[in-house]
Amino acid sequence: MEILTCAFLFFVKTNHFMAYALVTGASKGIGKAIAEELAGRGYSLLLVARSGERLEKIAGEIQAKFKVEAKYLSMDLATPGSAKAIADWCWENQFQVNVLVNNAGYGLSGEFERYPLKDHLDMMQLNMQVPVELCYLFLPHLKKQERSYILNISSTSAYQAIPLMSVYAASKVFILFFTRGLRQELKGTPVSVTCISPGPTDSEFVVRAQIKEKGIKAAKKVNMTPQAVASIAVKAMFDGKAEVITGMLNKVVSFASWLLPKGFIERTAMKMYE
Repeated sequence: MEILTCAFLFFVKTNHFMAYALVTGASKGIGKAIAEELAGRGYSLLLVARSGERLEKIAGEIQAKFKVEAKYLSMDLATPGSAKAIADWCWENQFQVNVLVNNAGYGLSGEFERYPLKDHLDMMQLNMQVPVELCYLFLPHLKKQERSYILNISSTSAYQAIPLMSVYAASKVFILFFTRGLRQELKGTPVSVTCISPGPTDSEFVVRAQIKEKGIKAAKKVNMTPQAVASIAVKAMFDGKAEVITGMLNKVVSFASWLLPKGFIERTAMKMYE
């Protein structure tokens, strides 16, 4: 019996090594933490982000710590055709992907007209179009697995309009509703679809979004670590949850956004970014 148990554990472990999790935006923040969480569960990783230097370092660290494979692809996902290039990379190398994590994304804060139109369009490409394309390209493959998962990262911003972050918040509404719809479509298939909506998180998001000091100070009061968010996200995904807002306070705020007058909520949110 002991020999059979050991053989079974060996079988599970080696098959986990054959199963890859593809994580976009994996070079920092929540994406990096999700990658580490999955590696801790025995998944080999396919890491995608803009910075090849960061990815190389992270891949090396993950391989040394978790004893799993960690491949990486440096790719600017705001570039049209990037999703197809990722899929081609996977097919050419015969990577068996059964976890797809659409994490890459960023925001811009300030008046809508402050930024060139291209900046908004690039953000929409990364936040919305790339997750849709990757889901479309990988779904036929995911459906062939005994069990597979899609994890889309939205935001608590999806539960209200946010003046001075109008396009970003709208892009996260899109991800939330796209995930809800796709989940229902895929009921009865091997593919489980989950949406995670984090609130403020200790990451470089505020730097790229150019959020002013007032907003940063407000966010710090409710900040979660990327590791805490990743732990909740990965557990929710493997538990087959539909939708999870991370952190009790974030849940309360999101519920209040639904309950209270929209104008009041939007004016309050805007004050954080003025």
